[in-house]
Amino acid sequence: MKSFLHTHPYKPFLFQEATKLIIGTLPPPRFTMGTLKHDDVDFCYGSRGGMLWPILDRIFELNLKYETTPEATEQRKEFLLQKKIGVCDIVASAERDKIDASDLGMKQVKLRNIIGYLHEFTNITTLLFMGGNSKNGPEYFFRKQLKEYQVMYEVVSDVVPRIHQFTLPNTGRIIKTVSLTAPSGAANRAIGSLADYKRMKKSNPNFNTLDYRVLQYAKFFQ
Repeated sequence: MKSFLHTHPYKPFLFQEATKLIIGTLPPPRFTMGTLKHDDVDFCYGSRGGMLWPILDRIFELNLKYETTPEATEQRKEFLLQKKIGVCDIVASAERDKIDASDLGMKQVKLRNIIGYLHEFTNITTLLFMGGNSKNGPEYFFRKQLKEYQVMYEVVSDVVPRIHQFTLPNTGRIIKTVSLTAPSGAANRAIGSLADYKRMKKSNPNFNTLDYRVLQYAKFFQ
């Protein structure tokens, strides 16, 4: 069976004023294939099942539309420009034997050069990883890039969400990284096992995994 070449459908959303950079891997294959569902948004993290935009919607009261229209796309771009947040997923392409969105299913992965973009966009001081250091996640691939450049990756905080920092080569610029809990359904089980989440759930039975992410993300997006 011929493998599926899963290429990233969107160019990095980068601009000189950006101070933070969202980094994930790839959107679901239907975004590459152009077969979006009616409530997908044709933009980064626009999958109907993704939680990044619902999280940001709640934090900033954005009143976003969830539909495949230019207006929904523009809402998101305007927000990112206003808040000086760029988006540059680290995977440019990968091959898949099975057509799904699993990070573990990616093979022959080709990466975008995040270090190069950091040299080009000089106001970025924080990288926001959409997931932790599990295999084929965004931080996992970024650590590989840092090794290629022989850059030290220092722990700032080892409590979820884990925070690191490094010095960008040839600049002396210190960049902070935050490994946020992934905004996907696959991460719900991991959240459920966290002592912090269990404590909050016990005090409020209605508290859920989306609420947990909203609290976590708010600290780093605001």
